[in-house]
Amino acid sequence: MVSYKVVETSIVTDETLEAILNEYTAQGWRFENIQFAMREASKRPSMAFVLFTREDPS
Repeated sequence: MVSYKVVETSIVTDETLEAILNEYTAQGWRFENIQFAMREASKRPSMAFVLFTREDPS
């Protein structure tokens, strides 16, 4: 069975994203994707959703 983890952050910096990736991959999660939510008035994302999966033993 596959489990999914979604980590939301409103601090979208390289340091924050790197910390999230390192924390959850160390826990056995496999990185899948990052989705960014953009603001109309800015070229920088306002939020990021970091997606992970892992196989759970049955």
